[in-house]
Amino acid sequence: QVQLVESGGGLVQPGGSLRLSCAASGSIFSINAMGWYRQVPGKQREFVANIAGGGTTNYGDSVKGRFTISRDRALKTVYLKMDSLKPEDTAVYYCKFRVASMDYWGQGTQVTVSS
Repeated sequence: QVQLVESGGGLVQPGGSLRLSCAASGSIFSINAMGWYRQVPGKQREFVANIAGGGTTNYGDSVKGRFTISRDRALKTVYLKMDSLKPEDTAVYYCKFRVASMDYWGQGTQVTVSS
């Protein structure tokens, strides 16, 4: 059983920064990809960023140049550094790991950008 635990969300002023973490536990032999998504009430979940097994990264258009995804394979952890935050970045952020063709999701962490 794979479990993902997120941390690092909170309240930040516009222009500020936050770093989210997502750590996996359980029987994991190989993680194919790690990623972040976000969701606002009433809207579909939106792709934010991912990092493939080989290290290639991809970003959603709305966060390019402001967010950075990284990982620590030994710790089975993925990070999302968010800079120059805007009010429209406010959402619940979810991590997702692809392990052996199955997707696992974290419970979500709230990020609120407001003055």
